[in-house]
Amino acid sequence: MTPVLLLIPGMFNTGAIWDPVRAHLDPAVDVRVANVLTQPSISAMADDAWAQVANLPPGTPLIVAGYSMGGYVLIELLARHARRVDAAAFVDTSAQIETPDSMAAREKTIAALERSFERAVSAVIPFSLHPDHHTRSDLVEGMRTMMHAVGAEAAIRQTRAIMARADHRAMLAQLHIPTLVVCGAQDKVTPPALSDDLAALVPGAERLTLAQAGHQVPLEQPQALAAALMQLITRAR
Repeated sequence: MTPVLLLIPGMFNTGAIWDPVRAHLDPAVDVRVANVLTQPSISAMADDAWAQVANLPPGTPLIVAGYSMGGYVLIELLARHARRVDAAAFVDTSAQIETPDSMAAREKTIAALERSFERAVSAVIPFSLHPDHHTRSDLVEGMRTMMHAVGAEAAIRQTRAIMARADHRAMLAQLHIPTLVVCGAQDKVTPPALSDDLAALVPGAERLTLAQAGHQVPLEQPQALAAALMQLITRAR
């Protein structure tokens, strides 16, 4: 049967974050992209994402990939539907829970978004890209356009949803499906050590580090990420 690949965007993303990756996927794969812009919680995002695949015919291979905040949504989705997911990919994300320091940092993010949205956007872009990509106008302006399409209100709502997410590490430790954990070598938002922790938590998880990438792996290394997802799809089938 035709495999279905459900892609979940991250914070500050429209579905366009996955467009460069989709361009390198086998056209025979049924690709669906979740919308995470309107929901008040990670659990609600997971419910809406699942609605896109809930009625698949029995036996249809289902692979789900979550990027950044989308990884948190994927974790929540697996907590509810792990038996119906055949493979999972976590991209630039983490399974760790919030700490007092991270909560304080997120409150600062919210304050920055409220104070000056444009300034916040201009700070996020270089921080999340590999240094070699700071002068790539296609990446920089593409990110700026996408973040403005999301807007401050949705970004703040997503931040609060992240702060309130559940701890599902015990579930991940019992996960027995092909799992891929990908991270940019110079990811400052969710550093590689967090991907190491996630890969160590999930039995048999494959860990992949992509050079020349920061936090924006779907934009910075779309071909390499697409190749890794196609390998995962093969394993799931």
